[in-house]
Amino acid sequence: MSLFCVAAVLSYTDRQILSLLVDPIRDDLGISDTQIGVLQGVAFALIYSIAGLPLGRLADILPRRAVIWAGVGLWSVGTLLCGYAPSFWVLFAGRLIVGVGEAALAPAAMSMIADMFPAERRGLATGVFVMGMTIGGGVAIAIGGAVLGLAASGGFQGVPLLDGLAAWRAVLVLLGLAGLPLLLALLPIREPARRSEVSAGVALAGGREATALREIVAQLAAVRAVLIPVIVCCAFMSVGDFALIAWAPALLSRRYAMTPDAVGLALGSLVVVAGVVATVAGGVISDVAVKRYGPPGRIWVATVCTVLAFPFALVSLTSSSSQVLAAVTLWTLFSSAAGTIGITAVQEIVPNRARGLTVSFISFGNILLGLGGGATLTGYVTDHVFADPLAIGQSLTLVIAPLAGAAALLFLHASRTARSVSR
Repeated sequence: MSLFCVAAVLSYTDRQILSLLVDPIRDDLGISDTQIGVLQGVAFALIYSIAGLPLGRLADILPRRAVIWAGVGLWSVGTLLCGYAPSFWVLFAGRLIVGVGEAALAPAAMSMIADMFPAERRGLATGVFVMGMTIGGGVAIAIGGAVLGLAASGGFQGVPLLDGLAAWRAVLVLLGLAGLPLLLALLPIREPARRSEVSAGVALAGGREATALREIVAQLAAVRAVLIPVIVCCAFMSVGDFALIAWAPALLSRRYAMTPDAVGLALGSLVVVAGVVATVAGGVISDVAVKRYGPPGRIWVATVCTVLAFPFALVSLTSSSSQVLAAVTLWTLFSSAAGTIGITAVQEIVPNRARGLTVSFISFGNILLGLGGGATLTGYVTDHVFADPLAIGQSLTLVIAPLAGAAALLFLHASRTARSVSR
């Protein structure tokens, strides 16, 4: 679990690091906010979403540790390519490679976690894994700011592979190289035996475990009344997650003149703390709820967390850097808890051989809509609706708030429907 958490940290750091490098990349390559939004969003999200579905299926039929190992290697190569990219299109290609590699991690890791832990402990175990994802967003900002400052002061002079690179390039190259020790550490992990826990409402004749894709699809269709709303809710909330991580640094820099290292220290630290608390506490609380109330209990907790997150989508109402930091931190706290609980809930209503594919469905929605929509649409609204680089706060609210409200209603619907689904 510790290694899975570390892999998630590195994965999300590679994914989110561009949020701190927005202005250096824009100035160096001569590109617009819309193109930066594409690099943070569509370039990564499109391929991640497309590749995630077959990779999720592979996690259900192949050794999952091999799928994870291959993914780490691929995203590390993609990050290195981004660091040495001479143009927008090469950087775009590097982000595509990062997207394919990272799409392998969550389906395979979540499937293994479901086989390692009984239902009443999966919330905490899932929380530890998702904690790594949340930490990754904060680490990207914190470490990225520190490395930017070090590179700008000449700290990499004479260092092989880094000497002479622009500060933003040095950050990406270092992150790409960080994948090598992780690959070595993952080698000894053993593949757990697959445990069948077919829900009563979706079992095949004689209790046989489904393996064929047609059978898997039929079983997922039987629980679609809960599965689809939860997947959509996770996607809606991820719009806020990715939009805030992608654009809050630029908001703090442009409107409140915070330096990259100051943004990295403040925002990065707060996001990490909020993510750790949210994912672990959310997992534990949902474990208690599922013991007492069954599947609806877990989703009820997610509903409450989503309602509590909504006010902090209203970033346009902030009037100081401290208020922006508070809004992002509290959104992260409640949204991360809701996402962790949602992922755990769907693992308990689908058969073993559909767990990887199901997590891929969640990742598909989270990345395509969350990262692709949240990061890209915020940049587009800033450029073309408000036509003001300082209007990022208004853009964030316009993009995030309506979807957060819809997510709360859908989670509420799913919690009521889940009463008919046995664990």
